[in-house]
Amino acid sequence: MDPELLLRTAADRLDALAIRTTPGDWRTAGLLATRPDVVAHSPDGSTEHVAEARAGTGAWIAALSPALAAPLAGWLRAAAAHEPVDPAAEAFARVLLARLR
Repeated sequence: MDPELLLRTAADRLDALAIRTTPGDWRTAGLLATRPDVVAHSPDGSTEHVAEARAGTGAWIAALSPALAAPLAGWLRAAAAHEPVDPAAEAFARVLLARLR
């Protein structure tokens, strides 16, 4: 598979996975029993415990496992080395840093 098709295919699959995953702004909210309590906050103000929606979120969690850390960090470093900075990389970095506060 050529690199451009590879990137487009990965982006399409990530979009499809996001569509079937519990939507919203996921935030940790302490512990639920002995597991982190992750709550999805929707734009309308409603919330849903992500643990209660495991059927929709399991694939998302598995897909975005720590195995992606090195490739994503490499992408960000490569993007930082080129002018102008790729807007997608900048947007990703902004969202990531806001989530890691």
